[in-house]
Amino acid sequence: MAHSLPHAESIYREFHFMIHSRTAVIIPALNEEQSIAHVVRAIPKKFVQEIIVVDNGSSDRTGEVAHTAGATVLSESRKGYGYACLRGIDHALKSEPDVIAFVDGDLSDYPEQLPEILRPITEDGCDLVIGSRIIGERENGAMLPQALFGNRLACCLIRLLWGYRFTDLGPFRAIRVEALQRMNMTDPTFGWTVEMQIKAAKLRLRCTEVPVRYRKRIGSSKVTGTVGGTIKASVKIIYTIFKYLFAKV
Repeated sequence: MAHSLPHAESIYREFHFMIHSRTAVIIPALNEEQSIAHVVRAIPKKFVQEIIVVDNGSSDRTGEVAHTAGATVLSESRKGYGYACLRGIDHALKSEPDVIAFVDGDLSDYPEQLPEILRPITEDGCDLVIGSRIIGERENGAMLPQALFGNRLACCLIRLLWGYRFTDLGPFRAIRVEALQRMNMTDPTFGWTVEMQIKAAKLRLRCTEVPVRYRKRIGSSKVTGTVGGTIKASVKIIYTIFKYLFAKV
């Protein structure tokens, strides 16, 4: 009889998720025709109010494939990760979710881990949860050396300047809508993730990380896959950190 208790507790926790939290998932996507359906279908639907794919000017069938897989598809012609996220947020807020989660469209993340990302918010009262690839399990070669170095540098600066300890700027994350609205997010491109974490620190929000698995993406990275992309992203991240050193949220 005792063996049934963990199972009963698990069922209760899942039920708690479903009735106490309305979650929208935003997936920025650019030329992810090969992977986007796998990402949409891997998201546990019982935890989600709406799955929103923001097609950021793809030249392939990303939007069509995402729609067929069951996602709401939006179009954002202005190229930039932040632009896509802002477009998704604007739409998501119309349905008044409690939480907004973000996941990439290249299948490098494991979307089925969404309940693990949500749990610190729904059960522990956290405001922002980062899925950390650094403390999680990474497939060999999934994160290139320049990405690892950039993450380490940015997280060290955030800890030094604002006293918040992060290990990753990972894209797989979730945030309370109330906290997100206080942030007034603005970055249109590579600085989006670090802007969110800096503003969380400056607002003294309750933040945590959970370990997530990470694998090689389908296709090549738009950021760290090229020397030019790596340099642009690195400069933008460092610029964003020092931009908010004295700026108000």
